[in-house]
Amino acid sequence: MGRVSAWEALLLGFVEGLTEFLPVSSTGHLTLLFHLLGLPVEVDAFLKTFLIAIQLGAILAVLLLYGRRFLVDGALWLRIGVAFLPTAAMGFLLYPLIKEEILGKDGIVVFFLFFVGLVLLWADRLADRARYGDVGEVPLLRVALIGVFQGLAALFPGTSRSGATILGGLLLGLKRRAAAEFSFLLALPTMLAAVGYDLYKTAPAIPKEGWGLLGLGFGAALLTALLTVRGMLGFVERFGFRPFAYYRMALALVYALFFLR
Repeated sequence: MGRVSAWEALLLGFVEGLTEFLPVSSTGHLTLLFHLLGLPVEVDAFLKTFLIAIQLGAILAVLLLYGRRFLVDGALWLRIGVAFLPTAAMGFLLYPLIKEEILGKDGIVVFFLFFVGLVLLWADRLADRARYGDVGEVPLLRVALIGVFQGLAALFPGTSRSGATILGGLLLGLKRRAAAEFSFLLALPTMLAAVGYDLYKTAPAIPKEGWGLLGLGFGAALLTALLTVRGMLGFVERFGFRPFAYYRMALALVYALFFLR
């Protein structure tokens, strides 16, 4: 098992909660942070599980913030279900490839950090002419296509799950706030399924001390995700997604300069 200290688990959880719902790639940031901390996430099974499992904190943040809407909005549930189906199918079929061959690969992270940043710049301009101010207005076929975008994000670390969902929403006619909010809501079943399946597969191999570290990462991710989700909607309404796009591209260049071999 990778030697993760308590403060490292807290730091990793903090970065997860801060970046999970921003279109900047939480996996890319965590992979970079693993490098900076000298933790071999590419080859260590526990570290890969840790990277996935601390997302539970971010999941709980969405549930706490949007629980009331989930209870009363049946049309929202329909659209979340329609978008989740292609994501679930892609994730289930490709799980071994993602976990064993793709997760933690530096070159893939760098490329998609930069490439998605470029596309996000273009898509943000489309939001000025967007038709849909709420996901409840979006035709179900377009909702399903947003789920395809999210499924592609699981294949390519550095893409960002939220970034892919937001990008799909913008390209398919959602306004900025609606695209961001749907990315939060769609995260609940998507991340719960992904984390639950990974823990089902790997829980027997997690040592006793590993569960405590997972708990620290979970708590840090929960607190920071609560703050991030609250602040992001107002930010994108005022500034759009361009700051995130420029940040992604700058991070990709720094990542490539110092960590690609």
